[in-house]
Amino acid sequence: MAFQEILNQVGTLGRFQILQLAFLIICNMLASTHVVSENFTAAVPEHRCWVRILDNGTLSDNGTGLLSQEDLLRISIPLDSNLRPEKCRRFVHPQWQLLHPNSTFWNLSEAETEPCVDGWVYDSNSIVSTIVTEWDLVCEFQLLTSINKFILTLGILLGNLLCGHLTDRCLAESARWLISTNKPQEALKELWRAARINGMKNYRDKLTVEVVRATMKEELEVAKKKASLRDLLHAPALRKRICLLAFVRFAIYLLTYGLMLNLQNLGSNIFLLMILFGALSIPANCITFIALNHLGRRISQFLFMSFMGTFILATAFVPQEMQTLRLVLSTLGRGLLYATTTCSVTHAQELVPTVIRATALGIIGIAGSLGSSLAPLLMILAVYSAPLPWIIYGAFSVLGGFIVLLLPETRNQPLPDSIQDVENERKGSRQAKQEDTVITVTQF
Repeated sequence: MAFQEILNQVGTLGRFQILQLAFLIICNMLASTHVVSENFTAAVPEHRCWVRILDNGTLSDNGTGLLSQEDLLRISIPLDSNLRPEKCRRFVHPQWQLLHPNSTFWNLSEAETEPCVDGWVYDSNSIVSTIVTEWDLVCEFQLLTSINKFILTLGILLGNLLCGHLTDRCLAESARWLISTNKPQEALKELWRAARINGMKNYRDKLTVEVVRATMKEELEVAKKKASLRDLLHAPALRKRICLLAFVRFAIYLLTYGLMLNLQNLGSNIFLLMILFGALSIPANCITFIALNHLGRRISQFLFMSFMGTFILATAFVPQEMQTLRLVLSTLGRGLLYATTTCSVTHAQELVPTVIRATALGIIGIAGSLGSSLAPLLMILAVYSAPLPWIIYGAFSVLGGFIVLLLPETRNQPLPDSIQDVENERKGSRQAKQEDTVITVTQF
C-alpha cells in the first residue's frame, strides 16, 4: 500500500491516466476491427451447383424456355433432409419426371447425382462478393475458410510473441514496476511526468528520490534480487495462480474468437448481430463495474462465465429455424463475454506481483492467444456435427468459471509487489486454516 501514498501526490485519476486510457482504446478499436471484418469478407452466401439449363443464359434446349426457374431448379438440384435444395450436389441428368403431378411417388434414391463439377452459383442479394465467392470456398473446400481465419489468429499470436517489447517505445513505463525493479531514478521521472500532465503543483518538492526510497523501502529491498522466470516457476503459490489464470484466459479467448469469427453460424443477419453486440457493450460493462465492486472479482467472473457458457450451449441445440431464440441467446452470451473479459483482465492484474507482472501476464496472454488460434480450427468439426464446436466453446466457458473459484479474491486487498508477497499470502491462509481447525477441535 506504500505506492498508493505516492500516487496520491501524483494524481490518481487525472489527465495523464485519461490520455493513456484513450490511447489504449484507440489501439484496441483498430485491432478489433480487423478481426470482426472477417464476418463480412469471409461470409458464405447461399449457393448451389451451376447447372447448364439454368445458368448458361439460354433456355431453348428441350423446350425449357417454357418452364419457370422453380421447375428447372426442381429437376436439376436434389433436396436435402430439410427439403431444401442441396448446396453441394446436382443431378447428373435432369429429372423430368419430377414435373409430373404425381412426382412424389417417384423414387429418387436411384437418381444419379454428382458434385458441383462446373462451379457454384451464389445468391448476391445480401452479400455481393467475399473471398468465399471469389475462390469458391464452399462444400469440399469450406475447410479453407477456417484455415484462413486460423492464419489471422496465428498472426496475432506471433505478434504478441515477437513484437510485445515494442510497446515500451509507445507507452510510459509503470513507475511501480520501475521501483520494484530497483530503478527509483527512472520511476521518479515517470512520476514527475504524470504529475505535470495532471496539473499538480510543487510536485518536484514533494516527490524526491529520498521520498520514494523512504516510502518504498521494503519494495526496494526486495527488488535488489531481480525476479526472473525461474523464480516464477519455483514459487508454488504463484505458479499455481498463473496456471489457473492461463486456463481461464484460454477459455475466454476460445469463446471470444469463436463468436467474433463465426457470427453467421448464430444468425442469418450478421449486420443485425453486429449492431446488437455493439449496443450491448456499454450496459454490459456498466453492470460489470457494479458487480466487481459489490460481489468481488472471483464471484462476478464465476457467474458471468457460467451463464455465458450456458447460453452458448443452449444456442448449439436450438434449431436453425428458430432464428429469434438463437439471436436472443447469442446476444446474451456476447454481452456476458464483455463482462467476463473485463473481470478476467482486472483479476489477473491484481493477482500477479508487480516485480514479475510483465512476464506473468505475457504467459497468460500467450495462453489466450492459443485459445484464439484454436477457435477457428474447431469450426472444422462442424462438417461432422454442426453443434459440436459450440458445445466445446460453451463447455470450456463453464469449466473456466469453476476454475476461477480456485483463485483468491482481490477486492479491497493490497496488490502484491513481490513473489514473496504471494507466497506469504499462501502461508498465512494455511496457518489461518490450521488455527480454525484447532479452535474447532478444542470446543469438543
